[in-house]
Amino acid sequence: MKVERCASSLATEVVIREHYLHRRPPISFAYSLTDVREVVVGVVSFGIPASRNMLTGACPTSPESVVELNRLWVSDEMATNTESWFVSRALKLLPPRIVLSYADTTRGHYGTVYRALNFHYAGWTDMERKTPRFDYIPTDPTKHTREASRSGCSEKRRRLPKIKYWTTSGTPAERRRLATICRWPSLDWNACPPPGAAASLDGAVA
Repeated sequence: MKVERCASSLATEVVIREHYLHRRPPISFAYSLTDVREVVVGVVSFGIPASRNMLTGACPTSPESVVELNRLWVSDEMATNTESWFVSRALKLLPPRIVLSYADTTRGHYGTVYRALNFHYAGWTDMERKTPRFDYIPTDPTKHTREASRSGCSEKRRRLPKIKYWTTSGTPAERRRLATICRWPSLDWNACPPPGAAASLDGAVA
């Protein structure tokens, strides 16, 4: 199998077709996984998060150093450890960055792939919040929840947390430097497990 940088247009085509969200993410860097037949069997993409607060929250001194691993898809035909193998090699090709990612608990994902790759566990979204948040679900399932007011709303639903992870890329020295300026925490999973983790620890899809 081969891992190499690919065009954002290819990554966009694949993730819209294959990834469960069926939406185009912002893409700054994308990498493909091809098999011996030169068939694309995986794509991972990294992009600048839309939220400025997310960037400065992760790295207030150098927010331009932050990217999000926002899509990961690997064909179901591949071996179960292919996702972690693929992401580890893509990270080696990525320029020096603080890499954030989330495991989506609404899909039953808790970040097994990220934990296998020794990503830092940073808790979960709304971890300090005392009252629940709610999302308005768009009638069109291909639309983001923030577009519900424009595209039409089918229901109001309590927002479930996403599990937060981060790592760094680059040379060992670059990775150490970036780790010192990242402000996301590195927590102990066993001491502070995310809500629902005891009930489900299956593989994560970004």
